[in-house]
Amino acid sequence: MLRNETLRNIALTPELHDYLLVQGRMVPDPLLAELAERTREAIPDQAHMVVAPEEAALLTFLVRLLGARTIVEVGTFTGSSSLCLARGLAPGGTLITCDVSAEWTALAREFWTRAGVSDRIELRLGPAVSTLRALPAEPHLDLAFIDADKPGYIDYWEELVPRMRPGGLILVDNTLFSGEVVAEFPGVKAAAVHAFNDHARKDERVELVMLPVADGLTLARRLPAEASSF
Repeated sequence: MLRNETLRNIALTPELHDYLLVQGRMVPDPLLAELAERTREAIPDQAHMVVAPEEAALLTFLVRLLGARTIVEVGTFTGSSSLCLARGLAPGGTLITCDVSAEWTALAREFWTRAGVSDRIELRLGPAVSTLRALPAEPHLDLAFIDADKPGYIDYWEELVPRMRPGGLILVDNTLFSGEVVAEFPGVKAAAVHAFNDHARKDERVELVMLPVADGLTLARRLPAEASSF
């Protein structure tokens, strides 16, 4: 294992986390805070799936940095990540977001409207793999965000990578899975994430980094075809 013993990530205490949010201009966001609260009230056992404030800010930042106009999201839930992605879109840009729950995404639609981004978002209900396979096959996507059922990650990845334009960015959430990815006997979801991480790391079509943001965020940049065998 590669490790530099002189470099260690600092422990993120609650006080330091608050400081990080303030210095990064990430708080307060009343609309996202209200959406998180509404999610906790409506779906308490799944409320942890709302993106963390620092990740929410990073999503918007990366979309703007890339100048993205065409985005696909796998896993809408109650819409916090969609809202953040749509906020960063370049003029005329669109976001297709995939989910299977009309109930959860009803809350998303409400908050997209309130945020003034509903005209940029197209929700497609149904199995995400089918939705992705129906997209044009040629490379055309600027950015994709995967944050859905963990056993499906590899399938989503394999549908998305060929559709990313050179320089396009794939973001994959929960790739540290609460640290369980390094457990000796991981649960089913953690084992699926572990398998995905290995799969993505070996994919020569992309270059990637994994960041300890929230529950782990992998960023993968699509390489030009001639550079994919480096």
